[in-house]
Amino acid sequence: MATAPTTIDPRKLQAILAEHLPVFAVKAPYYQVQMLDSLLEIWGGRPQKLLDVGGGTGVIAQAIADLFPVTSVEAIDLVNRFCPTLKVPTRQYDGRTIPCADGTYDAATLNNVIHHVPPGARADLMREIRRAVTGPVYIKDHLTTGFVDNMRLTALDAWGNIPFGGMVRADYLSRAEWDELAHAGGYRIGAVAGARAYRVGLAGLAFPNRLETTMRFDPV
Repeated sequence: MATAPTTIDPRKLQAILAEHLPVFAVKAPYYQVQMLDSLLEIWGGRPQKLLDVGGGTGVIAQAIADLFPVTSVEAIDLVNRFCPTLKVPTRQYDGRTIPCADGTYDAATLNNVIHHVPPGARADLMREIRRAVTGPVYIKDHLTTGFVDNMRLTALDAWGNIPFGGMVRADYLSRAEWDELAHAGGYRIGAVAGARAYRVGLAGLAFPNRLETTMRFDPV
């Protein structure tokens, strides 16, 4: 198990991502550094087995496996668009039942996933994670205050997801809705990461950094 870093080394992260997605050989992973740093800020304990739900290409699961204090990471998603060069195990699943026994994992991550899950299915997903995972769930996602923020976030999702074949359709959550989802799944929000500069300059003005949030759901 690796020793927990306090921040992510951008050069190490870029090398990990570039091994699986060549675009990162020339593109600095600025957003991904902020994301992983926000997770580190609220990281609790030393989970042995981590489940990355909605892992997408799988590169963030790989980065967590390489850089975080965990023994193993597995990524699952509805669609198999995992990079074939990954070292972490990956599985496609049906979106309802995580293919494992109760309490198989010590912690889970959902990175920019929940807003793509239909609102009516979110509580069931969290309850299924609660069955499969004994410890906390780390959630990096978005936070909306209304219509204008929803339009901003829709544009951000298109910008960030279309190049990698990711999902664009989304319904974003307010702070109250995040609280309700935690309660419905058998969790409470135990920690929220501080503000981070995901975007600067004109991009930061158009898409304020308050649209990003990282939380730890602790089981109750």
